[in-house]
Amino acid sequence: MSDTLNDERLFAEHAGRVKPEWIDVNGHMNLAYYLLAFDQGTDTLLHRHGIGSTYTRSSNCGFFVLETHLTYERELLEGEPFRIHTHILGLDAKRLHYFHAMFHAEKGFLSATNEIMAVHVDLAVRRSVAWPGAAMASLSAMAEQHRAVPRPPQAGRSIGMERRRAA
Repeated sequence: MSDTLNDERLFAEHAGRVKPEWIDVNGHMNLAYYLLAFDQGTDTLLHRHGIGSTYTRSSNCGFFVLETHLTYERELLEGEPFRIHTHILGLDAKRLHYFHAMFHAEKGFLSATNEIMAVHVDLAVRRSVAWPGAAMASLSAMAEQHRAVPRPPQAGRSIGMERRRAA
């Protein structure tokens, strides 16, 4: 399972370390900070494609998340290093569907995953708009490379409980 998420063809430029303020009463990284770390991974991805914060300030266009889904596989503790691998699952003229996997940077185990659907937005009118040409070309090239990587098993999951049969 984690071999697919750890494929060398995936984007893996974001890394960090669990900060003391990210630890909850259970002694591990709190769920809110997993999302923060994944969001920072998204910032790294956007920057790589020329559509990061500098682009947002200069173009008045940005990136809005439409939906997100997290799974927790194995806890991270204070001070532990992590790295995030990103797999582009889908791309069209305005939207990006991608998947982050967080690994312990030294021990290699999968800690959490985050599936995201996002859209490129003109901030003046708060409506979706097409990606700029250079960003679309860059994202398309990465998406094409990622098509050769098997889809993560956690992608497309939904939350639910099976009904139990009455005894």
